[in-house]
Amino acid sequence: MSEKPVICDTKPMAVDVEPGVYWWCACGRSSHQPFCDGSHKGTGIQPVKYEATEPGKVWFCQCKHTENAPLCDGSHKNLKGD
Repeated sequence: MSEKPVICDTKPMAVDVEPGVYWWCACGRSSHQPFCDGSHKGTGIQPVKYEATEPGKVWFCQCKHTENAPLCDGSHKNLKGD
C-alpha cells in the first residue's frame, strides 16, 4: 500500500554535511528530519541515498515533492493546500 509523503515544511533544510552516506526521509514521517529513522515502514515509500563527497552545505527538500530527491528543486513554491 503506497501512501503520499507528509509535507514537513514548505522550505528546504540546510545541513552541513561531511563526506559519507546519508539517507534522506522521503515519506516525511521521520522524527529526525531530513533523515530517515525507519518511520516509512509500511508506507511503500523508501528513503533516498545521498552520498557527500566533500564537506559543505546541502539544501534538503522538506516538502517531499522534489523531482531532484533528496535536494530541493523549488517544488515547495508550487504546493497548494489540500
